Amino acid sequence: ALNGALTIGTLDGANIEIREAVGEENFFLFGMTAAEVKNLKESGYHPYEMMRQNEDIKRIFDFIESDILNPLNPGLFTPLTDLLLYQGDKYCLIADLPDFIRVNAEAVKVYQDKQQWNRMSLANIANMGKFSSDETIKGYAKDIWGV
Repeated sequence: ALNGALTIGTLDGANIEIREAVGEENFFLFGMTAAEVKNLKESGYHPYEMMRQNEDIKRIFDFIESDILNPLNPGLFTPLTDLLLYQGDKYCLIADLPDFIRVNAEAVKVYQDKQQWNRMSLANIANMGKFSSDETIKGYAKDIWGV
């Protein structure tokens, strides 16, 4: 977000640090916590059933499996959809989809308010310096290369 792009992300990996740097009010957070993922998997996560019961998710999968995305190679994405629906969805992507859809709609609403969007964008630019390549190289030089 050095360029002012706002992040829509889950609370894992670099997103944790980015959200801390820019402020939670300038980050579009979606998805389950690690504890929620653990509970879902322990209680029995069935991605296919989740897709069947949620019209938004069903529409997304119908679109991906249609020939619209690749009319010259029908079925190109079937291995992907099969992996998610029938082979475990290891990262619980389907379970996070409804929340992603909600947060995406929130981001669209914020984008329509140019003043708010610009304020959030400037906050991202102003607070992302530690993620610049200069800082990364400086850290490598000191901590790894010893120069």
